[in-house]
Amino acid sequence: MPTPADPLFPVWRYHPFFTNITEPADQADLTHRHHAICETVWSDLIDGPWAHQPSGSFAANAAWNILAAICHNLLRAAGTLTGTARYTVARGATLRTHLINIPARFARPQRRPVLHLPARWPRATPWLTFWQAIFVT
Repeated sequence: MPTPADPLFPVWRYHPFFTNITEPADQADLTHRHHAICETVWSDLIDGPWAHQPSGSFAANAAWNILAAICHNLLRAAGTLTGTARYTVARGATLRTHLINIPARFARPQRRPVLHLPARWPRATPWLTFWQAIFVT
């Protein structure tokens, strides 16, 4: 695997594409990349909250759509609040696994909530940054 210092490392970012629009190649590439972002969002929703669709009831489908939008927006905000570039662009499944489903124990000594995180947990720093952004500020 190439290292970031390797001059050929950024080559993977370039890929051929075919189009029938008359824009210059650099503008067509930007349009293509915007569509790729939309496709990532769609697949993220299909893998997550939209996995329950269609339910056979219009009201239930409408409720799942609203919950999917809320869930997606909250996960995007959570990824941004970690202050880590990886979680800013991560998929919803990654955010749910790394930030939401955490291996912690909740205790209430003296009626004050305390969250005990594992020692040497690899995602402790981004998670604590997220926690501080929500509850301290």
